[in-house]
Amino acid sequence: MPKRKTILHVDLDAFFCSVECLLNPELRGKPFVVGGRPEERGVVASASYEARAHGIHSAMPTAQALRCFPGLIVLPSRHEVYQERSRRVMDLLRAVAPLVEQLSIDEAFLDVSDDAAPGQEVAARLQREIMRRFGMPTSWGVASNKLVAKIATQVGKPEGLIIVPQGEEAAFLAPLPVEMLWGVGPKTRERLQSLGVHTIGDLARQPVAHLRKLFGLRGVELAARARGVDERPLVTTREPRSMSAETTFSRDETDGVRLERVLRRLSERVGRRLRRAGLAGHTVRVKVRWPDFETHTRQTRLEQPVDQDEELFLAARTLFLSVWRPGRPVRLVGVAVADLCEPLRQLSLFDRSWEQEARLQRALDQLRARYGTNIVRRGFDRQERKSPPAPLQDAQEND
Repeated sequence: MPKRKTILHVDLDAFFCSVECLLNPELRGKPFVVGGRPEERGVVASASYEARAHGIHSAMPTAQALRCFPGLIVLPSRHEVYQERSRRVMDLLRAVAPLVEQLSIDEAFLDVSDDAAPGQEVAARLQREIMRRFGMPTSWGVASNKLVAKIATQVGKPEGLIIVPQGEEAAFLAPLPVEMLWGVGPKTRERLQSLGVHTIGDLARQPVAHLRKLFGLRGVELAARARGVDERPLVTTREPRSMSAETTFSRDETDGVRLERVLRRLSERVGRRLRRAGLAGHTVRVKVRWPDFETHTRQTRLEQPVDQDEELFLAARTLFLSVWRPGRPVRLVGVAVADLCEPLRQLSLFDRSWEQEARLQRALDQLRARYGTNIVRRGFDRQERKSPPAPLQDAQEND
């Protein structure tokens, strides 16, 4: 008989806002958000529950949030502060549970199957301890697998603790909206609703063969999830699958020279992070978003793994020009490197130019590490001060 599993899922409620309230108690009880400035097309990163009562939520444009509630307080993000607060909580979790999978800055799974205490007791104790030590509210889900534990946390937010006994997973999920199930995005939801499937229970009652016919192998997976089946283990270490950087313009950009400069900046940022991590990647990807939010991605796989700024930029520029036409306004542009590996290069008898570029890159990295990223620039930047690009707002830089 397989061993019974006890999986906990924890979510730090409105995490960025919780930290801001700790730093400034006068914010408690007020509608406020952490996010970008509205005049720079910022978006909401986190909303207090008082702001959520006005229909404001994360990923909403800040300008739209202010229309929902004109008196809304908008605070800039302090990511380093949030990272440090998160680290303290995660250190506590790792000290209590033998297996912890951190999903994000404010979310984690714990496997406490070997703990003598029931999962409910472990979760309740940690919920109290995190509030006592760090002053941060949390929500918890307790179940036999990751899928159900995470959904239980969603159901109980904020500051909830929901337990789903083993064997009752399908019954717990049945009345919930089908979009709460992992893998059901807006398009899948619309398609399911057109078939009369509105709840997870409706989905669970669909014949597996029918779902497979409609969605292929993904339909089989959806059928299993709707019954509360999830055999994924916790992943305690997670290698980055890609490294990326992207920028949203405060005004739509049409100038090709300025766009090229931004692509180079993003390529440098990604290249610097790759070298710092001792990684390179075979696939270069570019993302472009138009003012109407239509988004295109283009990618290419290189014969040699790339971690040098110039190689990365040249590939990114080629990809960008394959989708952009002169004069077309651009809202966002991003550069990513995927298929990460060690920065090994197959030697060529005839082309050693990369060695000179690598030596130059090492020299630039050393200067920038000592004096700052703007201390030295390549020749293409000489005219930049005469024609600076439009103000930028960094959107994300993700692993």
